[in-house]
Amino acid sequence: MDSLEEDLTCSVCYSLFSDPRVLPCSHTFCKSCLENLLQVSTNYSIWRPLRLPIKCPHCRSVVELPPSGVDALPSNVSLRAIVEKYQRDSEPRAPSCQEHCRQPLNMYCIQDRQLICGLCLTVGQHHGHPIDDLQAAFVREKPTPALLLARLSEQKWSQVCELGEQLEQEKARCDALLRQDRQEVNQFFVSLEEVLARKKQEYLEALSEAAAEVAVTYDPLIHRVKELQEEQLDLVSLGSSVEEEDSPLVFLEKVHQFRDRVEKFIRTPLPSGINLSVTPRAAAYLQQNWPAVTISSLEQAPVPKLRCCTRCDGGIGTETEAEAEPPVTAAWDRWRQLRPTASVALLGLLLLLLAALWANPVGGASLGFSLLSRLSQLAQSLSGSLVTSVWDTMEAECAAMGAAVQRWGSQLSVLRDRVVQQVAALFKTSTSR
Repeated sequence: MDSLEEDLTCSVCYSLFSDPRVLPCSHTFCKSCLENLLQVSTNYSIWRPLRLPIKCPHCRSVVELPPSGVDALPSNVSLRAIVEKYQRDSEPRAPSCQEHCRQPLNMYCIQDRQLICGLCLTVGQHHGHPIDDLQAAFVREKPTPALLLARLSEQKWSQVCELGEQLEQEKARCDALLRQDRQEVNQFFVSLEEVLARKKQEYLEALSEAAAEVAVTYDPLIHRVKELQEEQLDLVSLGSSVEEEDSPLVFLEKVHQFRDRVEKFIRTPLPSGINLSVTPRAAAYLQQNWPAVTISSLEQAPVPKLRCCTRCDGGIGTETEAEAEPPVTAAWDRWRQLRPTASVALLGLLLLLLAALWANPVGGASLGFSLLSRLSQLAQSLSGSLVTSVWDTMEAECAAMGAAVQRWGSQLSVLRDRVVQQVAALFKTSTSR
């Protein structure tokens, strides 16, 4: 039907043909459309007055019309009949039942509120339902909307409006609570991020301090080793230049200087190698101390004080910021182990020296020096520079104490002679009486 309607449509007005007329070029148009085109053509034409020119809108060919105009053109009778039949067939028809072919829907089912046919009422699914005429049902229900509107009282309207306002207020209250909670959540996690960032910064600062301590320990040694390397390279270069010397006198002088420098370089002691150990290590410390940290105790979360020592205790340090001891070196640990024994030994030596000096001042002094020499030999036999330095200090202290004891011994000897003289004089006085 759509293609047929397109064929029955005028190409000028795009409507169905109305009194179609055929031009000499065999193209068909509406009579009114051709009259409009002819009027426009005659206004701008210099054609012969006895003939009326018109240009076909379809093929653009110019044709001449008789003086009577469009009325002289033949009418397309067949096309007119087709258009009229098409218009009759296109008029809306009464709806027919989909279940019963060609049965008109001429009854209104009140129960199902739809149009039905006679077969639907007698043998179909609407059998026994109350029916009515569509127009009668329409007239009967026409005042129903007004009656329903009357039932909508002002009180109901006010209740609905009041309920709407209450719901809006409740929604606004809940939105305000959610905004407040959102702010508190943001603030809470921002504070957590600040605490974590501060703890991280403190740990990094501790690592930086440990790195500075490592640099202070190793940089002078590395610098000294580099100086020795440069010195040896200079000696190698100097030896090569001495070998190339041809003058005997200059050669001997350079050899003498070269020998002195080589011997001095050989006698130069190499710096002692240091094997530092950093404790506690970050991975082990965090795994041991931080899993038990809760959000409430995050401020008190431990951050270690790193230690760089040549001999570590083997454990993981647990110092916190408030309870952190100063770094303890291996020398201090060794001295703390030796200090009670050294104190007891020194006290015993002092008592022995005092007893010897009281009995024999000269022999006691010699005994003190012999003991000091024995202590010196013992210190020499011990291995390790740390123990040697400790015993050197003890030897110096004992030497000073020995000198003091020797002075005390001489004073005690004089005091003994005086006491003997006084006792002898007292004895003579008592016997003379």
